[in-house]
Amino acid sequence: MARSTKAAHVGGASRPCPARVVALARGWIGTPYRHQASLKGVGADCLGLIRGVWRELYGHEPVSPPPYSHDWGETSSDDPLWRAAERYLAPSSGERPGDVLLFRMAPGATAKHLAIRANCGDLAPTIIHAYSGRSVIESPFIGSWRRRVVATFRYPERT
Repeated sequence: MARSTKAAHVGGASRPCPARVVALARGWIGTPYRHQASLKGVGADCLGLIRGVWRELYGHEPVSPPPYSHDWGETSSDDPLWRAAERYLAPSSGERPGDVLLFRMAPGATAKHLAIRANCGDLAPTIIHAYSGRSVIESPFIGSWRRRVVATFRYPERT
């Protein structure tokens, strides 16, 4: 988890409100899982959800991701999702609502899943994410998910 992080800054004046990030992510719940898609109500994968919330916050994406296969994480030792998160998101020191969580699905594997942290405080912790065979859902943030987190980011400040 010790990587340097330089987030790209976008036009505006401040960091997005975490409650707004969570509300926007919840607006995607029910969107069917579609590999490489990022259209609310039509289809999204985990990266597509993060990209869609980005567009709702900032109006445009800084870049479009290149095409990627379903098994890209199994066929490469590179960590492109982690590198992209470091470039476009800001580091976060915790797991707070609105944070973007990066997961490694198996020890030593490429980090290849993303989610947005939702509830905290007196409510049971949850994450909002999409994965194959499901739609965008809000799931309990339980041990099996928690132990797979390898990095935590937040949407960057508008500068």
